[in-house]
Amino acid sequence: MSELAQVLRHVVPVDDPNALVGHETGDDAAVYRLSDERALVVTADFFTPVVDDPFDFGRIAAANALSDIYAMGARPLFVLNLVGFPRSLLDDGILEEILRGGSEVARRAGVPTLGGHSIDDVEPKYGLVAVGEVHPGQMVTNAAARPGDRLVLTKPIGSGVVATAIKAGAASPEAIERTVEVMATLNDTAAAAMLGAGVRAATDVTGFGLLGHLRGMLRASGCSAVVDARAVPLLPDARELAAEGHVPGGTKRNVEDLAPAVSFSDEVDPVARTLLADAQTSGGLLLSVAPDGLEALLAELEGTTPAAAVVGEVTDGEAGTIQVD
Repeated sequence: MSELAQVLRHVVPVDDPNALVGHETGDDAAVYRLSDERALVVTADFFTPVVDDPFDFGRIAAANALSDIYAMGARPLFVLNLVGFPRSLLDDGILEEILRGGSEVARRAGVPTLGGHSIDDVEPKYGLVAVGEVHPGQMVTNAAARPGDRLVLTKPIGSGVVATAIKAGAASPEAIERTVEVMATLNDTAAAAMLGAGVRAATDVTGFGLLGHLRGMLRASGCSAVVDARAVPLLPDARELAAEGHVPGGTKRNVEDLAPAVSFSDEVDPVARTLLADAQTSGGLLLSVAPDGLEALLAELEGTTPAAAVVGEVTDGEAGTIQVD
């Protein structure tokens, strides 16, 4: 995140009253007001394969890109494909399977795929531009958390570790199946629950890990937080695989980058610290909900999302700092 911040500081500041959300707060998507009633929500995301099966890779990439739209409380309208793929493999049917997986998830989200762009690339990459719509007065940002809010997570973490273990041939079939299932799950029901319970602050958990995205929310909101490590749900075998050393480079960088902002109690061991910073793909929503809305939110989430865990609380402290107990 620190490296990205160094790059983004060179981006020219936006001076447009209709640009409701830009890069300044590190939110999940850009929001641009079209009228008093309508605003466009736009995001783009793509990455290299995280699983072996090309159809599953396509599903995961599509769910991951659409997640940013849902995190803003918006309704997706359409998507565009982004493809990098070697010309030498075009006849092998791999790209067709990737695109089929992405289209399947887009259809499940109720949105059309309206084209895209592709380039010749020696390393396959796939993702989407996702475009949505939200009422300007009803968008959910990462800058509205308040002290006393409870933090709720809607998917277990550990996908970065499991994906790294898959590449090494060390992940069990059960861990692979569950991890793929979770990553390919849309955050649409989580977003519906969020809106139904009146949540005003949220982010999705992806490459910066749970603690990294929480830190971003806290910085934007001017708050701090306490996290209960024991309450954070994990994917099957994630802890064991992390202990064996199947930790992606992005996760290791997250751990280093978070060090100045995060304090751990002695009871939180190194494996747990790593998992809390694990770089996720298509993770869940992290919701900051007022105490009087918590019960309604959990009731809305029950049985509709892979997890519904209360993992911490927003506190009044130095902006962006986290205590993990």
